[in-house]
Amino acid sequence: MSQVTFIAQPGGSLSGTLRVAGDKSMSHRSIMLGSIADGTTEVSGFLNGEDCMATLKAFRQMGVEIEGPEAGRVVIKGVGMHGLKAPTAALDMGNSGTAMRLMAGLLAGQDFEVTLFGDESLNGRPMRRITQPLSEMGAAIETESDGTPPLKIQRGSQLKGIHYDLPMASAQVKSAVLLAGLYADGETSVSEPAITRDHTERMLRGFGYDVKTTGNHMSLQGGGKLTACSIDVPADISSAAFFMVGASIAEGSDLTLEHVGINPTRTGVIDILRLMGANIEVLNEREAGGEPVADIRIRSAKLKGINIPENLVPLAIDEFPVLFVAAACAEGQTILTGAEELRVKESDRIQVMADGLIICGVDAQPTPDGIVINGGTIGGGEVESHGDHRIAMAFSIASLRATAPLTIRNCANVDTSFPGFVTLASGVGLQVSAE
Repeated sequence: MSQVTFIAQPGGSLSGTLRVAGDKSMSHRSIMLGSIADGTTEVSGFLNGEDCMATLKAFRQMGVEIEGPEAGRVVIKGVGMHGLKAPTAALDMGNSGTAMRLMAGLLAGQDFEVTLFGDESLNGRPMRRITQPLSEMGAAIETESDGTPPLKIQRGSQLKGIHYDLPMASAQVKSAVLLAGLYADGETSVSEPAITRDHTERMLRGFGYDVKTTGNHMSLQGGGKLTACSIDVPADISSAAFFMVGASIAEGSDLTLEHVGINPTRTGVIDILRLMGANIEVLNEREAGGEPVADIRIRSAKLKGINIPENLVPLAIDEFPVLFVAAACAEGQTILTGAEELRVKESDRIQVMADGLIICGVDAQPTPDGIVINGGTIGGGEVESHGDHRIAMAFSIASLRATAPLTIRNCANVDTSFPGFVTLASGVGLQVSAE
């Protein structure tokens, strides 16, 4: 992969109207479920980033005919629940933990052997959290000795439904178990310690599959079928979050983000920013493809430091890198606890963000399960993103309040989750370029 460096000039404000990249979680799931549905599924708003393309290519390798993506439009000719074919080679999941964990569940019940691997970052991420419950269901999956990929999924023995209590709140683990449950005898159910994103359950229902949800408990019966449908993927709130923070911290900003998914399991970033004093309006609420969407208007505001409520942590888990930037610009102290999950993302996001903020002169103290940030001024400097797209974009946004230029190294992976970020951001006032 070529080395990409972002150079962000200090200052500026964000204004205008923007539609950010399509939701990654839903783009992945639309390919997976469309492929095993009966009939032809049409998707619009598909995120044409490397992560979602890894999922799309994998299903092509298993014999599914998929047209596109063409301007966000994908047409999937579903092969039904038992129509996937053995791929002739191992399936490359690239940088995508979502793709690997969900595919492991979906493929555990197939009648063929398959191996899933990823890039260096993904091959270092923990997979026992999914292989353990899937093994309880009767799946045979081998990992490396430390529980990391590649995952070798043996030819599916008949799975049996289980009840699984999630040890930690994780939508990926929940989804892996539920997707395996489609192929299991009897009922499969999951209880989670805190509510996590529910795109899998919503989309299964969109394909006509009965999933019951009562509070923190989800269940489905195996052996049903999915029926093709149309899916309009909303703009990704995780991508929108960078611009929400940017417009909040940069004086004179007035920015509207269009057609953003506001699934209640994902809106923690809005709640947290509002607690900090952000001026955010949610306008024109409507529904698209079984998911709530809205336009979001953000105007600059003086933010104040807060203790982030732990119940909001799972609802904003991917947005913390840029929320740390908001905290660095806020008056007073911000304390995050209960977020140890951040240490096993594409990078150790607590440590990496703390390192970068400290280089920029911010008082940031990492803790085992969070961080303490004392707001103040952000200086310039050279920071390392460690190939983590969200770190790279978070420091780009930090430049709006920086006192000197920021150089951000190792930014090639931004294209995996937010293709065209630099062009879009520059269009609304961020002074960032890629080299």
